[in-house]
Amino acid sequence: MNLQSLRDQFLLDLAQCTHSKDIEHVKVSYLGKKGHVSALMADLRHASSQERPLLGQQINDLKQEITQKLEARYEQLASAELNIRLEQEWIDVSLPGTARATGREHVIVKTLHEAIEILRNMGFSVQYGPDIETEYYNFEALNFPKDHPARDMQDTFYLQPNILLRTHTSNTQVRVMESTTPPLRIIAPGKCFRSEDVSRRSHVSFHQIEGLYVDKHVTFADLFSTLEEFFGKLFQSDLKMRFRPSYFPFVEPGVEVDVSCMMCQGHGCSICKKSGWLEVAGAGMVHPEVLKYGGIDSEQYSGYAWGFGLERIAMLRYGVPDIRLFMENRLSFLEQF
Repeated sequence: MNLQSLRDQFLLDLAQCTHSKDIEHVKVSYLGKKGHVSALMADLRHASSQERPLLGQQINDLKQEITQKLEARYEQLASAELNIRLEQEWIDVSLPGTARATGREHVIVKTLHEAIEILRNMGFSVQYGPDIETEYYNFEALNFPKDHPARDMQDTFYLQPNILLRTHTSNTQVRVMESTTPPLRIIAPGKCFRSEDVSRRSHVSFHQIEGLYVDKHVTFADLFSTLEEFFGKLFQSDLKMRFRPSYFPFVEPGVEVDVSCMMCQGHGCSICKKSGWLEVAGAGMVHPEVLKYGGIDSEQYSGYAWGFGLERIAMLRYGVPDIRLFMENRLSFLEQF
């Protein structure tokens, strides 16, 4: 193919380009390593020494012309394509934006943060203990006898002998007492695990906040006033509360804390088992043996402790009838909070 024929063919191929991507194919066909212009340059070796300089100059001129026309055509097509795209993708910036759903705290996490904030403002510091615990800190140091039912496999998840998933956040008590000189005022939030049947009122995994105050001359009256103030602020209402004698190995004496049922306003319903009252916490004066395990002289110091389940509190605050709803991750349920 001579130079003029190649030029005419190029102009024909260029005219048939209707998209900027077509330009690349024509460029490779003519200017690539195996393209037509490269073939002409290779054929120069067959020309005579007199013809070679002129033919080389003509081929270079053709190469420059092809390059310039390809660039010009590419810019022309690319500009037209951009205009079409801008026309098709035009957005009215004055229109309101599309609302996007945002994440939020889980209702249990929300309740946890609110409870911690209230207790911090009441002077309690936050301490954390391990989820995987030894029998010593989970049971023995809290004055659980060896034959106590809570130490059986039916209630506790054992990972191996002497190692278990903690059944309460009370395991933090002795750990803090071992490293802190009274007075000490702490709360211990966290997750707990118990081998129980899952029902509307109980689950194998739940959250708890443990409270502990140790100082000289701490009394039952201090415990009652603390609980009344805390639950009043948490439920944001004037609650009716009652304290019933109860037994817990790590306190003496011990009480169970009840509040008037919010579902039925104390008249009696299936949630409160027709009693009009709902248990929200266990509490009492720290047992002298527990103080001794923590290295604190029980003759000089006394203290109170209490603990409550966050799921139970959230059920009462928001009228949730089944604890399992907190674990199912149903957006239709969680979005209500």
